Amino acid sequence: MPHTQQKKSKWKQAAKIVKNYVLITLGALLLAVAIEKFLIPNQMVDGGIVGVSIMLSEITNIKLAIFLVLLNLPFIFLGYKQIGKTFAFQSAYGIVAASIFTVVFHHSTPATTDPLLAAVFGGIIIGIGVGIVLRNSGSLDGTEILSILISSKTPFSVGNIVMFINLFILSSAGFVFGWTSAMYSLITYYIASKTIDVVVQGMSETKSVLIISDEYEEIAQAIMDRLGRAVTFLDGQGAYSQEDRRVIFSIITRLEEAKLKSIVDGIDENAFLAIANVNDVKGGQFKKRNIH
Repeated sequence: MPHTQQKKSKWKQAAKIVKNYVLITLGALLLAVAIEKFLIPNQMVDGGIVGVSIMLSEITNIKLAIFLVLLNLPFIFLGYKQIGKTFAFQSAYGIVAASIFTVVFHHSTPATTDPLLAAVFGGIIIGIGVGIVLRNSGSLDGTEILSILISSKTPFSVGNIVMFINLFILSSAGFVFGWTSAMYSLITYYIASKTIDVVVQGMSETKSVLIISDEYEEIAQAIMDRLGRAVTFLDGQGAYSQEDRRVIFSIITRLEEAKLKSIVDGIDENAFLAIANVNDVKGGQFKKRNIH
């Protein structure tokens, strides 16, 4: 029996690795499509190493694929040291795959010559591609790794450093392609970053809920009956009043937030309600449901 379980575990692990590489290939393909069919034909760039590579390719007439690989190599090494070999290997594969795809699509017909459409749809496709790779333990750009290292030695957050680096890169695009193209590139970067968030976090953002009310039993039962969500009672105590209170804790989706507020207000309009975003939920009885 243990031998059978061990064999199943190995097959499961192997299937997960294959799935990761298939999805990373898809993400790399989407990035290359966005670059070659939307951005480059309209003289736009994205943030990070991709943006730098596009500008260097324009200035030197050297293939974009070469810069994508060479400029990312130091960051892959840093990723290997700081994050782990699985991340480094999968990132290296994704970057090489994206580079090969840029060569394949380089002479293809542009998807559009309208700069606004190129900025919007190019940004969406980049965001989907990069988001898919990030969700599968890889990266197509070394900027984030560099930002993590800088953040550990400075008072600035990773997000602030990434934004500063990309603003510098996008500003530099004005000198290479002109300021109109740089402004369109800023639109691309913004849309790509928001799309990445959606892909990585998922379409149905989860939220944690804390409710304090004298009618906690009725509210809890209504949440279970009308939303189908599990509820946990936490023991609390008011710091000022020293009174023992029951605190309701639950996890809901963003789409259920309005209905939850309606439930609570309908039972106790004076109830204390706190709702916060949750990055990830795993285990327990939480499942995404449709609102009825």
